[in-house]
Amino acid sequence: MATHAGVVAFDFRGHGRSEGRSTVGADEVHDIEAAVLKARELGYSKIATIGFSMGASIVIRHAALGQTRPDAVVAVSAPARWWSRETAPMRRVHWLLEQPHGKLAARAIGVRLGDSWVQPPESPLEVVARITPTPLLIVHGDLDHYFGPEHAMSLHRASLGHAELWIETGMRHAESAATPDLVDRMAAWIAGNVEDEE
Repeated sequence: MATHAGVVAFDFRGHGRSEGRSTVGADEVHDIEAAVLKARELGYSKIATIGFSMGASIVIRHAALGQTRPDAVVAVSAPARWWSRETAPMRRVHWLLEQPHGKLAARAIGVRLGDSWVQPPESPLEVVARITPTPLLIVHGDLDHYFGPEHAMSLHRASLGHAELWIETGMRHAESAATPDLVDRMAAWIAGNVEDEE
């Protein structure tokens, strides 16, 4: 994306060099809020939030619930709901989240997990309709091995027709599956949608 526009990139809490512990989508909306505010402070007049996988669920939740709305949102490989266990990779993720040895394994791969949720936050599916009128693009691979394309289709339905949906043929999961062509098309979609608002 940096070849198309300025980018503010960061690690979510509990990931990489960021402090704190991951809440796996609950409190990370505050991280997006801080990034949007930083981008405005840096002088960007139009801001799109882009998230992949867990990040996609967070940009959806932030646009629906945050105080500072972005001008457009792109969610790639987003889960629609919490506790999705229909695929082997997600069963492994739940082992990391729920088992004491899993939390140690997560730390070994660079993710510091916080306590389990006492009260689950609203899922992307529950809040996606609140994003309107902010433009929303949902991108999902038809071969996504973490979250099947039904997650994207249910988010699209829950947006009440507001979101644009791209099911990408042959694409697997998240940023590692995003081709340069897909990145170019997403950048063009963002540019077209933020310009339409002016």
